[in-house]
Amino acid sequence: MLSTESVTFLKKLLDAPGPSGFESPAARVWQEEARKLSAVTNDVAGNSVAIVNGGAPVTVMLAGHIDEIGVIVTWIDDEGFAWIGPIGGWDPQVLVGQRIRFVGQDGDVIGVVGRKPIHLIKREDRDKPVKFEDLWVDIGAASRAEAEERLAVGDPGVIDTRVIELPNGRLASRAIDDRIGAFVVLEALRRYRERPGVGAVAAVATTQEEIGFHGGGALIAAGRLGPTMAIAVDVTHATDHPTAEKKDSGDHRIGGGPVLSRGSVISPVAFRILRDAARRLEMPFSVEAAGRGTSTDADFIHLAREGIATALVSIPNRYMHSPSELVSLEDIDRAATLIAEACRSVTPETDFTNR
Repeated sequence: MLSTESVTFLKKLLDAPGPSGFESPAARVWQEEARKLSAVTNDVAGNSVAIVNGGAPVTVMLAGHIDEIGVIVTWIDDEGFAWIGPIGGWDPQVLVGQRIRFVGQDGDVIGVVGRKPIHLIKREDRDKPVKFEDLWVDIGAASRAEAEERLAVGDPGVIDTRVIELPNGRLASRAIDDRIGAFVVLEALRRYRERPGVGAVAAVATTQEEIGFHGGGALIAAGRLGPTMAIAVDVTHATDHPTAEKKDSGDHRIGGGPVLSRGSVISPVAFRILRDAARRLEMPFSVEAAGRGTSTDADFIHLAREGIATALVSIPNRYMHSPSELVSLEDIDRAATLIAEACRSVTPETDFTNR
């Protein structure tokens, strides 16, 4: 089970702001915890790396992206209202009525998302989806000059919500995707360190995944570390809520254990290592098919250098890309245990070409 200290760290990590390209506040929280296990290094992309058993003849890279979706100030008008654009893949509907926490140069700036009230919207337009250009943020300023004393074009922001605990060991947060992955790789490293195998294991809090059409920080980290095998850790859609279609995405339940991806970019050998580890542990898990890409760091890690045998472990997540993403602590705990066990199975003799 997750220790009280680990859960406290997880909550602190989830509450830290860190949209893509502006991950530093969250990365600092991760690095502080990682230094209890290992020296920590970083790079120009903002990746944070902690390694156990460094110098071993085989290395496994664990990648969980620490960035979240957010917003960015695009304009401040004469009345002092801030106009925003997306960082990452938003459904603008979820922003209506929210509070935004901007990370300004002199500290946090809180504002509220404004939109024309429904009373003033023409009847024929009321059912149309809201667009980003329909929204602004009111920080209480009375003029552009006053607003610019606190906020600047290019400042990032996140929805101003804090993590909450729900019954049955469940957590909700705006940053589950994928601060949970960054947490799991570090927790797996902690457990591997307690009972190591023969290989080195590198936990990496990667950056820019939510905007990573070019590979983001994960591609840079994989190139730098040159691992033999990599495990990306992300979230996937839980399909145990109303209106979910299992025939489209599979049967992935909150509390049902980690989800192992199997498909075109996934190494069959790496998949089998994880599957066999889960069976040894008698751990529940489900399998998700990925006929093309996975829309995670795994899509780019497997192409780094001369090719890296890559697997993907996902945590079932309800309400993706919303202010209240929801996961199970039990799934998180199991994922960390599974990954540590899988890492112990990797040796210099493991043949990743035996497909």
